[in-house]
Amino acid sequence: MKISGRSKALAWVAGAAVAAGVALATYPDAAPAVPPPVPSAAVLQSAVKVAGLIESSSVVDQVPNIPGYQRGCGKGENCSFGPAWTDDYDGPGGHDGCDSRNNVLAQQLTAVETKPGTRNCVVVAGTLEDPYTGTTIKFEKANASAVQIDHVYPQARAWKMGASTWTVDKRIQFANDLDRNLIAVDGPTNGKKSDKGLDEWMPPNTAYGCEYAARYLTVARDYALSVTTGDIHSASLACGLDPAITKEK
Repeated sequence: MKISGRSKALAWVAGAAVAAGVALATYPDAAPAVPPPVPSAAVLQSAVKVAGLIESSSVVDQVPNIPGYQRGCGKGENCSFGPAWTDDYDGPGGHDGCDSRNNVLAQQLTAVETKPGTRNCVVVAGTLEDPYTGTTIKFEKANASAVQIDHVYPQARAWKMGASTWTVDKRIQFANDLDRNLIAVDGPTNGKKSDKGLDEWMPPNTAYGCEYAARYLTVARDYALSVTTGDIHSASLACGLDPAITKEK
């Protein structure tokens, strides 16, 4: 019976965790002065999820060069994914009278304050526990760029990995997918990420790396977007999976 790459990867995760625990319990004198952190339940859960996502991923060696992407919607521009943060789409948050940027801020910030007279739509203040940096950010609309909304799977990359063949409606849905692809994060860090995939960029907060990889690969699966071999390698490392095993997918 052939054992799948996913099963091997899960065995790796479980074995590594158990082995670490047994080693510390059996040979306490040999343990390092500062023992390695034990993966949290959330990280282990993400690792199991990533192993399954890797198994079902459509993998290419590199991002193809597909011309035609233009984010802007001005005169003469393609407006490839529709107007930024539109409310005119079918999906969670769509047609509710609030743009998708403010919907994300309202959902993902705490201590949210909204502008009077906007039906609680326009977020003017709040607190973000930023997953990318692991820091707390006070959001104020006067300095709105301090908190940006990131597309976990970037739009420019999606265009090259399959979205160029979609209908406009599907691209607009992707660009405003509150549940899967949009996340409020530290603005400067998001700027450094730009349109990079897992193969070129991972959150500086390494504790969030595996969960981030899980989100990225989930979006790729749900929208039938390809990922690169480098994406798979980075996801494997972030989740404590053996890259040599997951490469066998």
